[in-house]
Amino acid sequence: MGKAFEGKVALVTGVGPGLGQGIALAFARQGASVVVCDVNLEALAVTRKAVQSEGAACLAVPCDVANSDEVREMFAAAVERFGTLHILVNNAALTPNRPIDTERRNKAYAYMHTPVPRDTLGFTSEISNEEWHRYWGVNVHGVFYCTREALKLMQPQRYGRIVNVASIAGISAKSTHSPHYSATKGAVVAFTRSVAYEVAGANILVNAMAPGGVATPAFLGYLDTIGEDARNRLWQGCPTGRFGTVEEYASTVLHLAGDHYLVGQVISPNGGSAI
Repeated sequence: MGKAFEGKVALVTGVGPGLGQGIALAFARQGASVVVCDVNLEALAVTRKAVQSEGAACLAVPCDVANSDEVREMFAAAVERFGTLHILVNNAALTPNRPIDTERRNKAYAYMHTPVPRDTLGFTSEISNEEWHRYWGVNVHGVFYCTREALKLMQPQRYGRIVNVASIAGISAKSTHSPHYSATKGAVVAFTRSVAYEVAGANILVNAMAPGGVATPAFLGYLDTIGEDARNRLWQGCPTGRFGTVEEYASTVLHLAGDHYLVGQVISPNGGSAI
């Protein structure tokens, strides 16, 4: 049997350890040529080597997707190497992983899953202008910049697939500890639907995946720090009692990048956390 993406060129942004790297590897295993980008040069090199180890052609481009000039140069490099682009996966994003974010997350999880007095959690009033704008630069502007360049290639050839990685945070209150992150992922959902309607007539299908918790090494490490009781309370909000694996989420992206009849849909693999 042939590989599903033989002859296709896929560009995946944000390919550090975790979901982005897993998506890039999934395309490589299905025969695609893969363009990968990240701001972390060490992580970028690791992913490039991993993709090539699967026998796939790979172009690794250092790129900050919040910089439109760097995005334009990345797409030009992709065309120079592979001639065109068939698939874009907008995965790059800032996520709440600083010490203050961990404090907010712990406070929110305790509030959600233990009988404590009801009061304001006090997150939004503490967010600075700088913190707010940083998230929008990568999570929203970056998605727009990459989509704009991709469409310049996809519209003339009347073929393309764009998969935007949103989040359960953009469709629910599951990430109430990060209102800035949630706002950007909600914007990605709205942008997906608007662009999807615009370009579907040219056989360019735009959809989003809104993951729940992803069992990355970093997040599993966080779970180890909160103790068994807190972990058990957390799982009460997830019927499957676990987070999804990178491979499970990557398989959803591959489906959205293939042949189907989905336009402007937001698919949320989340183990039943939000139904």
